[in-house]
Amino acid sequence: MGLENLGGWEFLVIILVGLFIFGPDRLPKAISDGLRMLRSVRQMARNATGDLSRELGTDIQLEDLHPKAFLRKHLLSEADEAALRRPLQEIIGDVRGVADSVKRDAEAAANGISASTPAAASAAGSAPVPLAKPAPAAQPSWDDVT
Repeated sequence: MGLENLGGWEFLVIILVGLFIFGPDRLPKAISDGLRMLRSVRQMARNATGDLSRELGTDIQLEDLHPKAFLRKHLLSEADEAALRRPLQEIIGDVRGVADSVKRDAEAAANGISASTPAAASAAGSAPVPLAKPAPAAQPSWDDVT
């Protein structure tokens, strides 16, 4: 977390609000007190994760304290996690394949329609090409049904 998401105008507004709330005399002290408090909170978090790591006998990061991440990291083996993820990854792959084919079909249809419009045809210097009608589906025979 840092200041990379903070723009120039937002930074200016924060400074002006700080000036209005604390005044020009107390603003530097308020900023230093805020930074000192932030450093102490970070140090307490580091100490807590270090103590927890020592007590549990494993390396624990602050992100690992989320219950789902803790269970996944410390109770499931990599093979168990892969076995749980495999069906979902197959479904996601199937959905992506269908979405890609629909996208390709839509682009092909859009290209076909734009090529057959009178404006595009006159710009190309040829007569408009009528859209082809789909062939009628053949009636299934008795052997196909049974």
